[in-house]
Amino acid sequence: MTQLPPSMRTKRRYIQIQGGSRESIEGILLLHLGTFGWAKAEPLFVTVPEIDGTVLSVDRASLDFVRASIELSKERIRVIRVSGTIKGLRA
Repeated sequence: MTQLPPSMRTKRRYIQIQGGSRESIEGILLLHLGTFGWAKAEPLFVTVPEIDGTVLSVDRASLDFVRASIELSKERIRVIRVSGTIKGLRA
């Protein structure tokens, strides 16, 4: 199977989130974005042992919507850092 050229790949951003579980974050995103917004954002949870909290990978075009939905939640969930690479979250 051939790889996609870089121009056709999904450009993703990584969000470091403090507080909340995976299920609560999924519920918040579905509540605020809906199923269509969820499909556009393509959220993926990434396991990184060196980083505190949860790392969520989303599509670059939906980054602002995902950040807004996390900040609008009534739970104590905060966005700590956003980066284009996982290595950038460690700094």
